[in-house]
Amino acid sequence: MRVFSAALATETNTFAPMPTGIATFHERAFYPAGQHPDKMQMHGGPLWAARQVGPSRGWTLIEGLVAAAVPNGIVTRAAFETMRDQILADLRAALPVDMVLLGLHGAMIADGYDDCEGELITRVREIVGPDVVIGGTLDPHCHMSAAMVEGADLLICWKEYPHTDILERGQELVARCTDLAEKRLKLRHALVDSNMIITLHTTREPVRSFVDRVSALEGKDGIVSVSIVHGFAWGDTPDMGTKVLVYSDAAVDPDGARAKALAQQLADELIAMRGELTEATPGIDEAIDQALSIDGTVVLGDASDNPGGGAPGDSTYILRRLLERGIGNACLGPLWDPIAVRIAFDAGVGAKLPLRIGGKIGLLSGDPIDAVWEVKALKENMVMTGLAGTPAKLGDSALIESGGVEVVITSFRCQTFGVDVFTQLGCDPRARKLVGVKSAQHFRAAFAPIAKQIIMVEAPGVVARDLTLLRYKKIQRPKWPLDELPEA
Repeated sequence: MRVFSAALATETNTFAPMPTGIATFHERAFYPAGQHPDKMQMHGGPLWAARQVGPSRGWTLIEGLVAAAVPNGIVTRAAFETMRDQILADLRAALPVDMVLLGLHGAMIADGYDDCEGELITRVREIVGPDVVIGGTLDPHCHMSAAMVEGADLLICWKEYPHTDILERGQELVARCTDLAEKRLKLRHALVDSNMIITLHTTREPVRSFVDRVSALEGKDGIVSVSIVHGFAWGDTPDMGTKVLVYSDAAVDPDGARAKALAQQLADELIAMRGELTEATPGIDEAIDQALSIDGTVVLGDASDNPGGGAPGDSTYILRRLLERGIGNACLGPLWDPIAVRIAFDAGVGAKLPLRIGGKIGLLSGDPIDAVWEVKALKENMVMTGLAGTPAKLGDSALIESGGVEVVITSFRCQTFGVDVFTQLGCDPRARKLVGVKSAQHFRAAFAPIAKQIIMVEAPGVVARDLTLLRYKKIQRPKWPLDELPEA
């Protein structure tokens, strides 16, 4: 069997201030055909899974471009078209193929393209024809479009948030697509829109039990795959929203009625639990006060400036209050400031100098902080442990300290994943009273074990938690919580 695999992935915040160009993909992951390293990358699950099983089955695996960028603003037309066309050229060079495996995010929006994944899948189908199997994995924070579902034979979303099951879903995709290619399986599908946009944290109830029940449904009564599409609220596109995608075995469910009924049932369950999914988030000073009243290390989560949602990662609101209130024994990071990093490297470890950090990109970044900082540590080309053990590049990075607050500043944008964002620079967050992280959820797998409590903070930022503040122009309405849901 001849198998082609490639990846193109980013999550686009259409309200973010900076465009996403080719350079942003090179910072995160950009591997031309045949140059994917010997380690799984975040959106390379299908390719990595195919590498694991292909040799024993006698497959010829042809690897195309693998490119992924940290979430950011709208992708430039030139960047998207260049990478799309490269993947399509790689595919044409690989023909004939029996299977195409794609690693996608699902929420990529470019100048002139509201549905980049649908566009790519449609073009792939035009090249390979109707009989070649096309499958893909997706981040659950995707915009599941009709073009994506109709163009592919099978799409599987990661189930966990934090996304710890990237490889498992890639393995599942390869196994089911193999069944399709070898004619042991034929699928029916159903996609149901809940008319909501909700946040589904799989680390807490009631979502934990819901996802476990969803997983248990697969492999029974003809149900092959169930994906809960969380959606991405900060992408203003017609397909944005929380949905359910179900695939069934056509031998058991020839008209797709079981798939449709289950998709509707699960969507109705999500609608019923929507009131339990809202998380209370105190303001900055209230969150700090709560943290100081708790014995042990407390993590303050800044989701509003989360680079994982397209924010710059340079806001100063929480850091400023820590310094103004004279609260020491704290650390925060990573804060994106390549200019300050360059100055810190020039000054060297041990230097004490006035330094302006953060607050550079836009109004929601806050004002820059001017203080005298000591350079505590420096590291070139630092890499943090990311989701499912994949690498998360930080570029040249520095640990600086002022007033008992240590800050990790980086030359690449990245949300907080692993505690090694601090420990590589000699800062032990377990020994700090307060730990500030720029992330919405993905930090929890690494930081929950060291935290007495995690407090998500309501702060200004590009990834606004109050969706009513966003000026949508393209999404389909009604959409809860922006609108009331129609009576059933």
